[in-house]
Amino acid sequence: MERTATCACGQLGVTVEGEPDLVLACNCLDCQRRTGSVFGVAAYFPERQVRLDGESKRFSRTSGALAFETSFCPACGTSVLWRSSARPDQVAVAVGCFAEPSFPPPTVIAWTSEQHGWVRFPDGVASNSKSAFG
Repeated sequence: MERTATCACGQLGVTVEGEPDLVLACNCLDCQRRTGSVFGVAAYFPERQVRLDGESKRFSRTSGALAFETSFCPACGTSVLWRSSARPDQVAVAVGCFAEPSFPPPTVIAWTSEQHGWVRFPDGVASNSKSAFG
């Protein structure tokens, strides 16, 4: 299976092969700021299964002990993918950039301690009040 995720203007895309190893919904304040929403959802794929097409700019940040490098479109600003020191051999792709309502749901919910009180996720999904990585 192959899927393509793109930014809002279509200039930056990422094509992935296979199913994600992890789909993570993160409620941390940094993801809230990065997305402009109340949480972010990422699909993690092995780096060898990811191909980037188009021009991107990068933004590096830390969150606690973790380092993140986000690739975003310089034309429209959409954060399409990132790398985390917690999963150094994988690439996280913003699930919304796939624009595929049937995309697999989150398997892990992180930073529930910073989750907005009205947000609800499906029952039975593993959750952690802090990072899902440690």
